[in-house]
Amino acid sequence: MNTVEQIIKKESLDDIVAVFALIKPNPHLDRMIRLYNRDILKEYGALESAYSRLFAAGVLAIGEHGLAIKGPNWSPPKFMTENRYT
Repeated sequence: MNTVEQIIKKESLDDIVAVFALIKPNPHLDRMIRLYNRDILKEYGALESAYSRLFAAGVLAIGEHGLAIKGPNWSPPKFMTENRYT
């Protein structure tokens, strides 16, 4: 199992989006999540809701070319600070 697959299978949707939205546009992120963990997006609009929550909380901000940028309240998710997948 590769690192991305492990993260998507084990972490929350908000944590996944907070990290991968910085490097993947929404359609690519949607496909990547569905490839490894369809159940996390079972509810209609779950990915869009996660983006909305993170933008509203200041974790993400609107960037260019379909990517988000770190917002004023962005901090690395716990799985990154603990180096769980290295």
